[in-house]
Amino acid sequence: MSNEKESPTRVSRRTFMGTAAAAAGITIVPRHVLGAGFQAPSDTVNVAVVGYKHGMGTSNLMNVARSDNIVALCDCDESEAAKTAMIRREIPTKFPKAAMYKDFRQMFDKQKDIDAVVVATPDHNHAIIANTAMQLGKHVYCQKPLTRTISEARALAEAAKKYKVVTQMGNQGHSEEGLRVMQEWFEAGAIGQVREVHCWTNRPIWPQGMPRPAETPAVPEGFDWDLWIGPAPMRPFHPTYHPFGWRAWQDFGAGAMGDMACHVMDASYTVLKLGAPTSVEATLAYNFLPPGPGERGFGKRVEYNDSYPPSSVIHLTFPERGNLPPVKLHWYDGGLLPERPADLEPERKLPESGTIFIGDKGKMWCETYSESPRLIPETFMQSYTERPAKTLPRVPGGRDGHEKNWLDAIRSHGKAVSDFEYAGPFTETVLLGNVALRFPSQRLLWDGPNMKVTNVPEANQYVVHSYRQGWSLT
Repeated sequence: MSNEKESPTRVSRRTFMGTAAAAAGITIVPRHVLGAGFQAPSDTVNVAVVGYKHGMGTSNLMNVARSDNIVALCDCDESEAAKTAMIRREIPTKFPKAAMYKDFRQMFDKQKDIDAVVVATPDHNHAIIANTAMQLGKHVYCQKPLTRTISEARALAEAAKKYKVVTQMGNQGHSEEGLRVMQEWFEAGAIGQVREVHCWTNRPIWPQGMPRPAETPAVPEGFDWDLWIGPAPMRPFHPTYHPFGWRAWQDFGAGAMGDMACHVMDASYTVLKLGAPTSVEATLAYNFLPPGPGERGFGKRVEYNDSYPPSSVIHLTFPERGNLPPVKLHWYDGGLLPERPADLEPERKLPESGTIFIGDKGKMWCETYSESPRLIPETFMQSYTERPAKTLPRVPGGRDGHEKNWLDAIRSHGKAVSDFEYAGPFTETVLLGNVALRFPSQRLLWDGPNMKVTNVPEANQYVVHSYRQGWSLT
């Protein structure tokens, strides 16, 4: 599929191919002639997936392949363990025509038929790969969180606007039906004005809060550790980082909040039109050394090391937005939970991740991906019979259609639901919580437009990205 638009002074690839086909006696049939439900080859998007062997990359790959063409697969891990995992999932047999690459830079240099790119690497490589793709005019689907740092999130949002490409962040709950239902309920006045929100998750489900490993095992054969490190500071390989534990480390991931708040906080950010906060404070953000000989439980508490804490509570304050009042949003992770609402039925359990909106006329909750919205208590839900009409646009398939929503937007030259114009500022808000983790019990005042903490200057070093030599976003 071409990214070019027709113009009187330039012959697009589609016009040229149509003329050439006619001269050769070949007929290219447009989609509207073929009928509903049939996708013409000229409307098929050629997609490359970077980081497809671990985590969400495999899922994104399979979802894209349902409707469009996988032309390239790129991953720096060619170890025997990674190959075995791919064989088990039948990836080599399902995509025999896809070109294979280890380095995304070589992929972009060599392969010119790529229309769009899925970025599903660890967080610290998101910005570099996504920005490179956009500079080349490729559409981008990037896993959540959009980036590891606030400044990278802003840079990607600006790049998407500059290069006029179609983008999407992988917070699939933003395509969910429940998100639109809650927005319609709220705008109809079901729970009144909201000044307080509680969001929580059971993550991390991986170890956090530990010191950096001292062991330096050999890098598995076939795994390019230097390329995996990418723009992050170099450190010795250790299996605590790859293939899964990287989320726990400040240099590579964004901890529990970065991993899950792009899902869990999405409902409140959208429904309440939150925008940028004005302050943030982490009131519980501590790490612990391993217990000493003969000790049980946690060891000595340390204020900070380069792994995120095993649990935290973070408070974000948002100002008035038009006729909407200020909001205090409270985030809990590591198994910590908000106070149970007094009017929640005793037999109802809080989900492992979710959100509760506290309105002056009632309460509303949802689960991880904005699914299963309910009013609290259930008697309130049952009495809410005059519900508003469904006026907001829906995404076919809900969160299972999130990748397709992006691909369809490419075809129609439109916008995906969680494009970088939305996802960039949202990611900035999420990542501000991680800045606060480095300054427990200090309230940081945030100047969103100028992207800086105004009362604790030393916090700003964690707002902006810093890459090792040889790597740059420009």
